[in-house]
Amino acid sequence: MRILVWHVHGGWMEAFVRGRHEYLLPATPDGGAWGLGRGGRDWPATAQEVDLASLDPDTVDAVVLQRPEEIAVVARTLGRRPGVDLPAVYLEHNTPKGDVPFTLHPLADQGAIPVVHVTHFNQLFWDTGSASTAVIEHGIPDPGRLYTGELEEMGVVVNEPVRRGRVTGTDLLPGFAGVGPLRVFGMGTEALPRELDLKSLGLGNNRLRIAGDLPARQLHGQLARCRLYLHPLRWTSLGLALLEAMHLGMPVLALATTEAARAIPRGAGLVSNDVGELQRFAKRLLDDPEDAYAMGIVAREAALERYGLGKFHRAWDELLAGLPASRNTAASHDTRASHDTRASHDTERTHP
Repeated sequence: MRILVWHVHGGWMEAFVRGRHEYLLPATPDGGAWGLGRGGRDWPATAQEVDLASLDPDTVDAVVLQRPEEIAVVARTLGRRPGVDLPAVYLEHNTPKGDVPFTLHPLADQGAIPVVHVTHFNQLFWDTGSASTAVIEHGIPDPGRLYTGELEEMGVVVNEPVRRGRVTGTDLLPGFAGVGPLRVFGMGTEALPRELDLKSLGLGNNRLRIAGDLPARQLHGQLARCRLYLHPLRWTSLGLALLEAMHLGMPVLALATTEAARAIPRGAGLVSNDVGELQRFAKRLLDDPEDAYAMGIVAREAALERYGLGKFHRAWDELLAGLPASRNTAASHDTRASHDTRASHDTERTHP
């Protein structure tokens, strides 16, 4: 199957393009949100950059949509309407924004394009009305069990922590820094020292170590040296960095929000909304490398079972094979959402 899909969410695409299909990635000379193509990533040859304007419409078997605006773009450039003349599915990466839990999804109340959520939490909280929905949980290319835990530090991976603030739990970091050193990876982390101003709290500069935005392989190697992984995000779909840390064999600490309780099993760390309890548990692991090591084994086993690449690809193959064939009559298949789909529907960026 030849699948048209934009490179929007890098972490998710790392898994998706390793399937058995051909993946057509729109590319433009200036790149950007509508033409990133492969983005310089080391992906299989089946992930092909294409010029959407010159692409033969008849060579496309299906489209995986990730932004409402893509529906009109595909219809205009290919002359085939997603869900009508072209089999289509809409992939929702994000938790709902706005008046949760009453946030109406851009593709609510239409019957032509099924909506696929990446977590059960998202399916529960988005209001999709009468639209057909399904859940296909994340798949992670296994980086291997790299954990050493040799550094008495808490590893954190977060993008743009200053701009996103409370969403990413940035305000919680000083409290954890009071327990032990933080090593923070991700885009925009260089602004953290000034934002947190740990010196004013009586903490030294060594309590916050900025590692920056690294390619995945380097990130995995450096992150795995940290004693534990800290996931302080309040409102995220399910951080892929959390799942990667579990694959690495790290013990993990997370707020008990969104999908974290499902992802992290008993014995793999701690999931709690009691921040003091999380801080005490972090201190315990920093002081006890053997305990941390044992919890990391549990975390890795759970991650491989639920978020393995094979399971992910089998689920997508089944869904894509079951999409309705192209239809040439649009009278009863209106792909328009029940409200304005021109509004921006940002997808969270993930490392690197």
